[in-house]
Amino acid sequence: MVTITESAYQSILAQAQKDAPVESCGYLLGPDKETATENFPMTNIDHSEEHFSFDPKEQFAAIKYARQQGLKIVGNWHSHPASPSRPSEEDKRLAYDPNILYFILSLAEEKPVLNAFRIAEGEVTEKITLR
Repeated sequence: MVTITESAYQSILAQAQKDAPVESCGYLLGPDKETATENFPMTNIDHSEEHFSFDPKEQFAAIKYARQQGLKIVGNWHSHPASPSRPSEEDKRLAYDPNILYFILSLAEEKPVLNAFRIAEGEVTEKITLR
């Protein structure tokens, strides 16, 4: 079970809508691995509508910030502006850490859909529907 606060959800939704049609991305942080309370927005340095890459300097800043605030990295997130909230083959291939959640926010339908996934060795091992 994972919980995302309304303020964290609204933060990623606003960022994804602002960045669309380019994929948006960031980290979700919280006091434990099951509660996301904060979005740490990052730049998609690929500026692509179909994939994303984090800015390494921003990744380091996110980890430093989380440590300073006593927060954990609950997972990373990215948007799918025009496709469903499920990992693409590329998402699964690039999911290196089986200990975090991978959140995907789809803007493809009228109502945004947010799901979280556990991915290990290129396979989805768990899906958590959040909205």
